[in-house]
Amino acid sequence: MVVMSYPVTLIIFGILICSINLSHSIIIVTVCGTKGNYTSNSTYNRNLNAALANLYSAASTSDSGFYNASVGQGSDRVYAIALCRGDVEPDICRSCVKDSIAYITGQCPDQKEAVEWYYECMLRYSNSSILNNMVAEPTRALVNGNNASNQVQFNKDLRDLVERLRGPAVERKFATGSISGPDFLTIFALMQCTPDLSSLQCSDCLNRAITEISTRCYGLGCHLMKPSCRLRYEYERFYNQTTTTNAPPPELPSTPPSVPQVAGKGDNNVPTVIIIVVVIVGFVMLMLLVVCIIKRKRRQKTTTGGMLIDMDDVNSTESLQYDFDTVEVATNHFSDSNKIGEGGFGAVYKGTLQNGQEIAVKRLSLGSNQGQQEFKNEVILVAKLQHRNLVRLLGFCFKGNERLLIYEFVPNASLDHFIFDSVKRSYIDWEKRYKIIGGIARGLLYLHEDSRLRIIHRDLKASNVLLDAEMNPKIADFGMARLFNLDETQGSTDRIVGTYGYMAPEYAMHGQFSVKSDVFSFGVLVLEILSGQKNHSFRNGDDVGDLTSFAWKNWREGTATNIIDPVLRNNPASIREMIRCIHIGLLCVQENVTNRPAMASVMLMLNSFSLTLEVPSEPAFFIPSNIDPELPLLMDDSNSRVSVKSSDYSIDRAPITDTYPR
Repeated sequence: MVVMSYPVTLIIFGILICSINLSHSIIIVTVCGTKGNYTSNSTYNRNLNAALANLYSAASTSDSGFYNASVGQGSDRVYAIALCRGDVEPDICRSCVKDSIAYITGQCPDQKEAVEWYYECMLRYSNSSILNNMVAEPTRALVNGNNASNQVQFNKDLRDLVERLRGPAVERKFATGSISGPDFLTIFALMQCTPDLSSLQCSDCLNRAITEISTRCYGLGCHLMKPSCRLRYEYERFYNQTTTTNAPPPELPSTPPSVPQVAGKGDNNVPTVIIIVVVIVGFVMLMLLVVCIIKRKRRQKTTTGGMLIDMDDVNSTESLQYDFDTVEVATNHFSDSNKIGEGGFGAVYKGTLQNGQEIAVKRLSLGSNQGQQEFKNEVILVAKLQHRNLVRLLGFCFKGNERLLIYEFVPNASLDHFIFDSVKRSYIDWEKRYKIIGGIARGLLYLHEDSRLRIIHRDLKASNVLLDAEMNPKIADFGMARLFNLDETQGSTDRIVGTYGYMAPEYAMHGQFSVKSDVFSFGVLVLEILSGQKNHSFRNGDDVGDLTSFAWKNWREGTATNIIDPVLRNNPASIREMIRCIHIGLLCVQENVTNRPAMASVMLMLNSFSLTLEVPSEPAFFIPSNIDPELPLLMDDSNSRVSVKSSDYSIDRAPITDTYPR
């Protein structure tokens, strides 16, 4: 019995380790639909929650791998499906479906349709019928940009493989296979349709995906995802080879196999046989345990150029590691003509990928300590975030000393280029400015309350708010952000980082930061948007002071219209709305932390004009200083001295976000 206990314990421990590794679900991308929105606690919202709960229950009790549910009537009816990849084990399937159900409504908090792809499963819901309907859009693609030395031959072999797999995939709704490629490579591929589709519908969806390989994919790997089907190929095996759908399952023997007999003297050899068997099984399980640990480490960690990055942190959204040569070509070898900004991190370049997608590339300056830390911070944090009012990280790249962050291209530069420019400020009327204020508030609310982890930005300012083609705001630059668990609300530090003119007093003086620190910065930003002037250099006639003090003085004296940008005053119909926003801004910049509203309350104030606002107290006292108020700084709280290190912090007079995301 003593001999058996160690191997048995080892076996159980090995199974647990392997199961923990295999049950980890990795999200690829969530796409929120455009078929309308619903409101909280509405009938549609309740039906959606019920439909997802039904999926959850079905996944918990069935190993089918395909689940569907519908709840409600008429326009409030919700249809939902979940589909696991055909090669994953039931436990992994259940875990993936449960993860996706828990995650999707946070990503699409009010859209009536959404689709979410994981490596192991897919979840989709809609207000239109899903079953037996082939839907080919939206399509998303993840690309492995590494090129084969003989790409032409690789593409030919790939075509042969997908053509060979198409028939079995249409017949069985799932197929995997491989083919020998050039340079001793093996190409592996997987094709899958939702099982409710007819053969004709499945064939149509897969044919579209195969056709799009030439336009959406390049290099040695690609993952094409559609609501009704998916196609993936790689030069390394990514599916479970023990599950095959391209051949009929082996038939079970008609009679049980005979048990081999051990020669010896009757029952006297039984204990010896048991010990030998247990030792052999224990050794085998030990080897399996080692293999599981090695695979887990390879899956979770990638080391390149001396930098260790947790891949579980960067595999969400559409984040992936880009090939350096691909990015270099996209930016015309980082030519000056493509440079669109520069700061402490380094330069920002506009680029165009081979598929025509425009990107912005932040390139770390050699020797930039700030950039090293910002690089790690942004890859770890931004890859977790998906919200329409946050700038989207597409990927990252490192090669040798090179560190690159690849972002979506936002064409209208940053907010400060408009509100502080004497000419461009007239381009954004009050309707656009109000839309920008609301979008920034939604982005902060997501960071503070709705993302998987609570995130405090710590450097919210006009130059870190980017504007897309429709002038929708996107919060950028998470290099100074701090991440918390949802039950944590505040922290403290001796290393004060941020921008002087936007810092909450408790943070600037004592290193104490919380979600209310971001609320303070938001309040300053609201007043700047309304006035068209910077907080630290507000000018009223010949007098120069700070905007918050000027706003407070005029608010008390009943002359709040003096704060409003002159180009906005010709719209008297919106004056009441503007004054209400000044009121909200003053509530946000109150000196007492507890008096400042949370972002959820701010959103309610912005959207409900029937809500009576509290009377604000005096804002934090603005301390005049000979330090550039827009210079990101480092304060040593131990002796209250302010020191600025130009090698570590970017000077905002030429910020990296001047014309593009950092």
